[in-house]
Amino acid sequence: MRFHQAADICLPGEYHAAQILAYTRSRELDDNLILRGSGLDANRITQGQCRISPLQYLQLLDNALQALRSADSSFMLGQQMLPGHFGSVSHALLQTQNLRQALEILCTHSSRLCPLLRPRFSEGQDVSVFYWMDSYGAPSLRPAIVEMHMTAVVAMCRWLSGMRLPWRFCFNRSAARHTEQHEVHLGSELRFNCHLDAMLIATEYLDLPWPRGNALAATLACQQAQQEALLADETPSLLNAVYDYLLTHIRCTPSLEQLAAAFAVSPASMKRYLAKQGTHFQAELDQVRTHVALYLFQSRRYDNEAVAMHLGFHDANNFRRSFKRWTGLTPSILRDGLVADLLALGR
Repeated sequence: MRFHQAADICLPGEYHAAQILAYTRSRELDDNLILRGSGLDANRITQGQCRISPLQYLQLLDNALQALRSADSSFMLGQQMLPGHFGSVSHALLQTQNLRQALEILCTHSSRLCPLLRPRFSEGQDVSVFYWMDSYGAPSLRPAIVEMHMTAVVAMCRWLSGMRLPWRFCFNRSAARHTEQHEVHLGSELRFNCHLDAMLIATEYLDLPWPRGNALAATLACQQAQQEALLADETPSLLNAVYDYLLTHIRCTPSLEQLAAAFAVSPASMKRYLAKQGTHFQAELDQVRTHVALYLFQSRRYDNEAVAMHLGFHDANNFRRSFKRWTGLTPSILRDGLVADLLALGR
């Protein structure tokens, strides 16, 4: 199984790095301040003459946020992010016919549109979830990156749909000290101390037609974007590839040894790779188990016994103890919270 890591030169510099420079220049900040420690040249970035690593992109973003020193910086950067200037894939977003198609494009082409976080989509009978997974392990920047990406999706969907969609937002972090900017850019439906960074919306909104949509243009642009992705030979980040593997094999209780074998590396090497991303195998496995359990509770309305069986536990009590270790909550408490969210979204 192929993957790339955070230090690999794999991102076109003229996209997100250029966007950061354009925004900081509009705030009259010196390029040298933003480029500090990245090893990058501003002219090569803006002229589209270089490729950069995710670590360099993260360094630029960190420098920009520190230099801007404003509570709205992550949100304002998000406003500039989508549909973006990514050629055919941006054109596909501009021609998209509804929310479902827009989310599918974002998930399929995340390596170009939003490389720092990978979006994933889970459709439920009543409520659908669009959630964000860390691609490279940047815990100190994670809140700002999540704010940036959520704002990007909200702003794009509002423009293309012609209305403000009734998103509900979940954050895998403690409550922000000040939520004014969250409310301005995202809305008032905010929940903190959740177990994933997610955007929830009533499923009925997925297929409402958007006024800018053009079926033929969207299809042709998506086909061209897919061809470009094949030519670019895009590979997922290590964390995304690990998540995909564990999610696919979650019912078989995958082991570190099995994971390493699938990636054609030794268990010791896999441990080392994950450690560089600030994580370890058990944390990744528990995260996937948590997400699958949340999906089954919410979308399938499974009880403890059914979820335990799906995840390969011998009995519901063992699952309950493990779930509390993963989340700090018992399944019943968390399930009650999900039901409350469903009722709120259904109002």
